[in-house]
Amino acid sequence: MVESWESRVAAVWAAAESSPDESVLVAIDALVAERGADDAAALFEAASVRDYLGRETDAEPLYRAAIAAGLDAERHPRAVIQLASTLRNLGRATESVDLLGDLLAEHETDEWTAPAAAFLALALASDGRERDAASVALYALGGTLPVYSSAVRRYALELR
Repeated sequence: MVESWESRVAAVWAAAESSPDESVLVAIDALVAERGADDAAALFEAASVRDYLGRETDAEPLYRAAIAAGLDAERHPRAVIQLASTLRNLGRATESVDLLGDLLAEHETDEWTAPAAAFLALALASDGRERDAASVALYALGGTLPVYSSAVRRYALELR
């Protein structure tokens, strides 16, 4: 049985922490080369591996190209979050805040709400807006609390 491209990509990522960085890069780049130069998923994986290796400057244009190429519903939010994180790491927190604010507005109550809120809180803190960061983080956390959910969310909004 021939493994799918997706499963081979997943296997590389599953072994990444115990593999030398260069091996992870080579393996992902080999898989990316199997796809067309404008393949959104391949561009995303190429960006992700560079981001993983701390090569944010190389990752940024690849994330942007992946998003422009039209990622699927599974990868699109991940790409926006990862691009925003990359921008924050590159010292462009305001740009990161804008991207994550838009993503959070699109994903107010789904599986992407908490990840978007977490990275938005980080970006806000990096942008010198710690009070707003606490508000976003507490508001998102409030949705997971078995008790006091509405109180925490109300107080979180008051922080802003």
